[in-house]
Parts: sequence; structure tokens; C-alpha cells
Amino acid sequence: MTEQPEQAVEPTQTYEQAREELADVVRRLEAGGLTLEESLALWERGEQLAELCQHWLDRARERLAAAAPTGQD
Repeated sequence: MTEQPEQAVEPTQTYEQAREELADVVRRLEAGGLTLEESLALWERGEQLAELCQHWLDRARERLAAAAPTGQD
């Protein structure tokens, strides 16, 4: 069986949605009172959200770089 190349999957959350959810995760972790399992699950979700935010920022940076004049005419 041949392996299929991985295709980039478009995120289902906008940058703003992911950032807001990440801020909520941080607030909940800082508030404490969670079990170890709950804390670990929140931490993992926070990592996913941070990666998603970075994805959106990288794409925005790429678009800006593509639109910027190169200075070579």
C-alpha cells in the first residue's frame, strides 16, 4: 500500500476564535482548582490553540511578504 502525501487541512477556527479560546484556557489554568487530568487536557488544548494561532500568523506573514514590493525593478 502506498502512502498518500499529507494534505494541509484548513483550520475550522479563525485566528480570533482560537486566540479567545486560548485566553480562556490560560484563565482556567491560572485559576486552579482543577484535577491533574483536567489540567493536562487544558494544557494540551492550549498547545493546539497556540499552534493554530501560529499557523494563522505565518499565513498572514506569507501574504504580506507576497504583496510587498521587492524593491527590484
